[in-house]
Amino acid sequence: MTSARLLIFLDWTAGAGAGVLMILLRYWLAELYHLPAGLMLTFGMVNLAYASFSFILWLLSRQDHVPGLQIIAAANILWAIVCLVMFFVWWGTASFLGAGHFVGEALIVGGMGLLEWRVANHQSVPSLPSEVSSDRDIP
Repeated sequence: MTSARLLIFLDWTAGAGAGVLMILLRYWLAELYHLPAGLMLTFGMVNLAYASFSFILWLLSRQDHVPGLQIIAAANILWAIVCLVMFFVWWGTASFLGAGHFVGEALIVGGMGLLEWRVANHQSVPSLPSEVSSDRDIP
């Protein structure tokens, strides 16, 4: 699987997983995070809608080309901004874990969006350590 296809695969599976968990655990998370269950449901539904779109793009993708990868990247960056706004909106109400969730999701989703943006614009992406070649053998 190429880097663009792998990114979109990871993106839709993470979005779907997060969405399902947020919906199923919304009452527990709401209590743990000191946030409304409706907000947890909304976050879960947005994640599922996003995952549906990125899944369709994954199905349409070929080799190293994912149609709409820039749109997905922009959506991720926008969602990261929304998460940071939610952090400030719910500051003082949310528990430490609830506030941390907003920041953590912003960092993960924003980082994924930036990586997708680089791939979509054919910029270099750091290789995984297993893909880095070396002149010397490592025992």
